[in-house]
Amino acid sequence: MIKFCPRCRGLMKPRKEGNKTYYICTRCGYREEAVDAPSLKVSSKIEHSEKDKTIVVNEETDLSKLPITREVTCKRCGAHEAYYWVIQTRAADEPPTRFYKCVKCGYVWREYE
Repeated sequence: MIKFCPRCRGLMKPRKEGNKTYYICTRCGYREEAVDAPSLKVSSKIEHSEKDKTIVVNEETDLSKLPITREVTCKRCGAHEAYYWVIQTRAADEPPTRFYKCVKCGYVWREYE
């Protein structure tokens, strides 16, 4: 259920304080006790799976954590296996850039989607 502040029309988020749950406005701070508290689930921490976690790619990166594709050909040695990662290098309304690192020779290249 989405709840809006009766004062400023800002979004109200549920917050658990002790054994009670309150709706608190994110704009003006107005608060009221949540009468539908038993049906609310208030979570203070977002859990991510290993697949969702961000990997920082640099010279010390353990490449075994990166996915491998067999759908590319290395321009340097002709191998058909490469690690890959995707980065948003341009504006958010443009497609991301895919980087590849050859499993055999280590050559790195990029492709724009």
